[in-house]
Amino acid sequence: MKTLIFGAISFVLFAGSTAVPAQITVGIGVAPVCPYGYYDFAPYNCSPYGYYGPDWFNGGLFIGAGPWYHGRAGFYGHVDNRYDPRNGYRGPTPERGARPFNHFQGNEARDGRGNVGPANHEGTREHSAGVQRGSSHPR
Repeated sequence: MKTLIFGAISFVLFAGSTAVPAQITVGIGVAPVCPYGYYDFAPYNCSPYGYYGPDWFNGGLFIGAGPWYHGRAGFYGHVDNRYDPRNGYRGPTPERGARPFNHFQGNEARDGRGNVGPANHEGTREHSAGVQRGSSHPR
């Protein structure tokens, strides 16, 4: 009888519980430290010199891309997609922490999340867009 009562009480107590789906949190961590920025897609490897134009830099510091983008809303800056590995680029990329140098020839505009769109200025005369100031030139 005790077993039957214990079983009935256990059934009543656990019958009302619902399964809760597991929650998984993935921490991205800190942004990669790269002399010319990092690609706006995982695994966020360092991008080569010339991939991002000067309007992606504020006071010589990269404004970020992907989950670490911290530029203004509506921003589209020029990139040179010939340096995009998804377009077949297999050339050298800098090591994290390498020192930068200067030059840029953009052919596409992207927002901070990697979406292609209008930059509202020409990539051949790259400049700091809107409130973004500075360049990729180290001082």
